[in-house]
Amino acid sequence: MSTHQTASVPDLNLRPPRSPRVRLGGYAMLPRILDKARASLHGKAGDYRFGNQMDQHFFAFTGIEPAALLEKAGSGAGDWDMLRWVEEQAKPRRAPHEIRAWSAWLETMPIGDAEDFEWFTAQVKRLNPVRTDLHTVMDYLDADDHASFGGKA
Repeated sequence: MSTHQTASVPDLNLRPPRSPRVRLGGYAMLPRILDKARASLHGKAGDYRFGNQMDQHFFAFTGIEPAALLEKAGSGAGDWDMLRWVEEQAKPRRAPHEIRAWSAWLETMPIGDAEDFEWFTAQVKRLNPVRTDLHTVMDYLDADDHASFGGKA
């Protein structure tokens, strides 16, 4: 029996992509990137953008071109097959401990320069100006996804 399953296409007009904290093969962001890629290919990405600045951290770490991942996602490959493809394509190949360390860094990555910090502060204020627990981009993404689909941030 083949391990290949055709991936379903998420409609990101109806629900957010998976949390950036969800991992596949140890890679944070990868399931979210796959959701956005599949949705983009079928005109169901809503306000989400494949290949955005946060996605670029994954592409820089793996050395994979966004267009190549998008093409592979268009084949209907499921998450497992996509992970195997990522592992084959990654340049340099990464050991499991390197992937875990990178994912941990990404989850706690500082906001960046002053311009990035201003953007982040404005986004947190937009979501809920009294929140003091949003410290990372992943915190913001989870809260924004929740609020975008009717939740209270």
